[in-house]
Amino acid sequence: MTTLAHISDIHLAPLPPVRFQDLLSKRITGFLNWKLKRNRTLDGDGLSNLIRHMRSQAPDIVAVTGDLTNLALDAEINTAANWLQTVGTPEEVCVCPGNHDAYVRGALEKARERWDGYIAGETVDKSPFPYVRRVGDVAVIACSSAVTTPPFFAAGKFDEAQAGRLARCLDVLGEAGYFRMVMIHHPPNVEDRNFRLGLWGAQLFRDVVAKHGAEVILHGHTHKSTIHSIPGPTMDVPVIGVAAAGAAQGGSHDDPARYNLFRVEKSGNGWSCLMREYGFQRLGSEIVMRLQMRVY
Repeated sequence: MTTLAHISDIHLAPLPPVRFQDLLSKRITGFLNWKLKRNRTLDGDGLSNLIRHMRSQAPDIVAVTGDLTNLALDAEINTAANWLQTVGTPEEVCVCPGNHDAYVRGALEKARERWDGYIAGETVDKSPFPYVRRVGDVAVIACSSAVTTPPFFAAGKFDEAQAGRLARCLDVLGEAGYFRMVMIHHPPNVEDRNFRLGLWGAQLFRDVVAKHGAEVILHGHTHKSTIHSIPGPTMDVPVIGVAAAGAAQGGSHDDPARYNLFRVEKSGNGWSCLMREYGFQRLGSEIVMRLQMRVY
């Protein structure tokens, strides 16, 4: 049996000191958003408790689907690198970036360099995404939808080149008999279609999965616990979003902080996959199991 924990949208708090020159970009809108809203909805103490609870489950690998930072400041990127070490080693944790990690031009390249082994794995060529982590019977395929966008946009992008590489990964890993879990920050399902906030190229992503197959899609971005599906070659593929790990339990804008735990094992000629969702409720300070669902 292989166990995978999925967390997303860490948005590490508090925001470090921001210089005036840092705000001469899209960061001014994100800074104002933080001051007006997010500084009241993100809670570092809650995140620490959630990670402690998740680590007690001893997952074989942790999938982090982006938005470790808020404004992608250099200090935030460094803080995220230190925080990743509290989650696990680079062999135990894999990251795909979110739109906040690419908030301004050049930020994503800095993050990839600083986060190093946490955001890397096997690739089909010299392109960094998608990369693959293989743990037991599970293959985690980390895509990137993180691109710099104009002010008031939080969209992601999935292009033809990445689609071709993803198709190759899915084919090779499927033929090798792995349980393929694809991680991407922005949701690819039609229910979350939104030009300003959604995934540009979502249909392309769905076409790749429909032709080449996958077992589960993991995403973040919405700050909501959601379960949808997209077509696969023979059956629908579950698309599972997780609430923001950095959300305060008493907030009203987002779901309280949560993580999902998947237990995957072979079952005859097929798979058994049990998902449990753990996290805070709207009231109270305890982390509880909120949902148990058999995915396969």
